[in-house]
Amino acid sequence: MSGLITAAVWLTVAVWAGVCLFRAFWEFLFLALGASAKVLGPRTPGTPDPRIPPVGTEPAQRAYWSQLMWVDAYTSTRAAASAVRHRLLGRWMAVTARRMFTGRQPSTGYRFDHWIARFVVRLLAPGTALGAITGALLASAVLVLVHLVMWLLVALVWLAAVAGVAVLRGADRAGALVRRVRMKCPYPGCYRAFPLAVHRCPGCGRAHRELRPGRFGALWHVCSCGRRLTTVSLAGRDRLAVECPHCDRSLPAGIGRLRIVHVPVIGGTSSGKTMLMAAAVSGLHATAGRSALKVTFATDDDRRDVVDLNGQLKQDGWVRKTQGGQPRALMLRVTHRRRHRLVYLYDPMGESLYDVDSTRRQEYLAHADGVVLVVDVLAEPQVRRSLTAAEEEVARAANPSEPGPWQTYQTFTGELSALAGGRRRGRLPLAVVVTKRDVLDRIDRLRVPATGIGPWLATIGLDPLVRDLGHRFRTRRYWALSAYAATGTGPLVSEQQRAAEAVLWILARTGLRVGKLLSEGSSGGPGAAQAAPSVPGPRDAPVQDRSTR
Repeated sequence: MSGLITAAVWLTVAVWAGVCLFRAFWEFLFLALGASAKVLGPRTPGTPDPRIPPVGTEPAQRAYWSQLMWVDAYTSTRAAASAVRHRLLGRWMAVTARRMFTGRQPSTGYRFDHWIARFVVRLLAPGTALGAITGALLASAVLVLVHLVMWLLVALVWLAAVAGVAVLRGADRAGALVRRVRMKCPYPGCYRAFPLAVHRCPGCGRAHRELRPGRFGALWHVCSCGRRLTTVSLAGRDRLAVECPHCDRSLPAGIGRLRIVHVPVIGGTSSGKTMLMAAAVSGLHATAGRSALKVTFATDDDRRDVVDLNGQLKQDGWVRKTQGGQPRALMLRVTHRRRHRLVYLYDPMGESLYDVDSTRRQEYLAHADGVVLVVDVLAEPQVRRSLTAAEEEVARAANPSEPGPWQTYQTFTGELSALAGGRRRGRLPLAVVVTKRDVLDRIDRLRVPATGIGPWLATIGLDPLVRDLGHRFRTRRYWALSAYAATGTGPLVSEQQRAAEAVLWILARTGLRVGKLLSEGSSGGPGAAQAAPSVPGPRDAPVQDRSTR
């Protein structure tokens, strides 16, 4: 009889434990899944997540896949485990099972009055505890499998996102390499190269320094103001306002998709550099009016500088001396059919090339894609010694540059080798422009020939310069013009176009197909010269090229 009673007791306990196990399993499972889902959101895109500390000063929320996805996965797993643990140790063990072991009601905690009820409750208490523990273990096993699958999917999504970022960034970089886009700052005191400009949000104006496929997003970044900003150059990123990441000064829009061509205009003080550059800009616009060439100013500041310069030339016939140690580049967008260039024209003051130290500070020379060498023949001592007294008076009235072209060239090329490297220097195209032709044509022995300007320079006393040019620069061309006749009131369009040809020839060397816009003389072999007919009589009256730059 006692054996039957014992078996009945154990059967009762086992059945009750099974009931508790079934109930606890589903309770733990649904509770854990609910806790896991609750911590995932929803969240508003662009709003900061309190679980993630801000990254530097970048005003963009990190992409979900880059960090928040992992935080959500960890928080979800932790919430599920915590829910099971707290329900088991709290409600089931500390409350229900404990009350049953003391003979109390599981739900209310009131003590049963009858001893039989207390006996039954105490009898079922071990089954309750065993069922709860077993149910918790089974639910935990299922949750482990669920979260393992979740972590596997998270890893696959992360790998796919990283691969997408790598592909997008590689495509963006490959496009820049194919177009030979090398971004450089045009401002004095900086001139530094950078792989990515600072982009300003058009909504709030905040600066984004990492606007490219990466941890803040693959296709776009979400600004703190909620605006989406595309991260790919081909998708319109470069239409945003941009700044240099080093000096924080404004850069022309589109700098990230246009190949930059750096063209320093080198010459001594009063050699006519500034007037030549003004004539070249006017000549480029004139050429654009009769061909497929398109020329625009890169910024409003560039347009304003050229307008002020032309106004001064029309009013006074000359320009003031260049000030400052390092020049700001004059930037032009030049387009021919489907090819585009962003041209940086540098006009340093002549004193910056007097010695090695000052020349070395002209850091933009390291980025040069071509050089315009301005030659003032009247400043060369060897040439001046061959003049008669009357011719000397004419030459002195033309305000010769200081120093002479040979000395300026020696200082310039010596430091160019240090800044750009000797091998790269040899590949640079060099446009040699003889200025003050209106004055030279008034001196019989210095009258510029129609062709063969290189040999002509050698015969009048600049043979060392011509020979060294041939030795150091494999690609070179010669022009002769009057910067005075190309600027001011009533400028000669032919002289402006001749000034523009020096720049167009350098652009042609970078792959811009503008060779047909050059005259036959300037597109010939090394040493070929642009035809240089005399400036018409009305412009011969002023015997000096009045440029002081």
